[in-house]
Amino acid sequence: MAKIPVISSHVLQGLPAFVRDEIGESALQRANRAAGFDVEMIEGRNCFIPQQAMLDFADAAGKAAGEPNLGLLLAPGMNAAGYGSFGRYVFGADTLGHAIKRSIAALCYHSTFDSLSITTADDEACYSYASPLVGSKGYATVASAAAGELLSVLRAYLPGSWRPRRVELDIATPAQAFLFEDAFQCPVIFDAPAVAIVFERRHLRAAAGHSSRSVMTIEDVARDRPDGAPRSLLAITIEQIRTQALTGSVSIDDIARSMDTSVRTLQRELQRAGTDFRSLTTTMRIQRATELLRDAGGSITRISAELGYSSPAGFARAFRKATGLGPREFRANRLRGS
Repeated sequence: MAKIPVISSHVLQGLPAFVRDEIGESALQRANRAAGFDVEMIEGRNCFIPQQAMLDFADAAGKAAGEPNLGLLLAPGMNAAGYGSFGRYVFGADTLGHAIKRSIAALCYHSTFDSLSITTADDEACYSYASPLVGSKGYATVASAAAGELLSVLRAYLPGSWRPRRVELDIATPAQAFLFEDAFQCPVIFDAPAVAIVFERRHLRAAAGHSSRSVMTIEDVARDRPDGAPRSLLAITIEQIRTQALTGSVSIDDIARSMDTSVRTLQRELQRAGTDFRSLTTTMRIQRATELLRDAGGSITRISAELGYSSPAGFARAFRKATGLGPREFRANRLRGS
């Protein structure tokens, strides 16, 4: 089975609200269906989603808006500073060059099978992002948004009046190329090897124009995800079940689609790994249930509904089978400290 690139759900920050406000609620729901989950319910969580699902969301939103250049509308609002511990680590650097090096070193905790790089030649520096899904449906939107993310790093260290020498995009030249130069306020090159921001090399020494509230290390980033972003099919499937469980509905059809594969192929690969979708789903639901039951604020009925069970009784039976205790008994024991 082909590699499945994933990325932190932090990249979705603000995207659902943007789609709702600028395009409409129906467009957001259509994009959610294309992605295979409710994006708004996980955007602030520490989850990983298939990059293909992100592309499907962007493609559906763009079609609903009738906007082939949706990425240009998204780019100004992209800000890697909001990407959880990864963002805090990158933006805690003392210089721009150090921030870029941090982003390259920590990328494995943010996504898989893509890359960041910095190259220099003469008086120029080139900060690049290469995606494993270049050329896929919806990628043009993501490429422009990725340029916005790279720019957010540079702008945190450079004056408000600063402009890049040029932006390079690994997409075909669009019909209205001038819109890209208007949006990025600099020349834009298309059919490039990667998404890149080209700027004056001397700016790598630019000091932070902000003060970091806390000192972050690469080990701090690693503690959020000790093994990095998931890479194996089993780990990615478990992550998608966990992500969908947060939204209250787990569907093998949606998960297979988000992973750009078929249900049959997914089932076969899980069987090879010594498990099956039902067992994984039950395990993840019970794990989530124990987390929710430790919080005395939610009713059993609400927890049952949130986990996608058809009734509280069905949830109670499943929970007792897995743990030996009913949900109320489990909660009571926790509250007594036993």
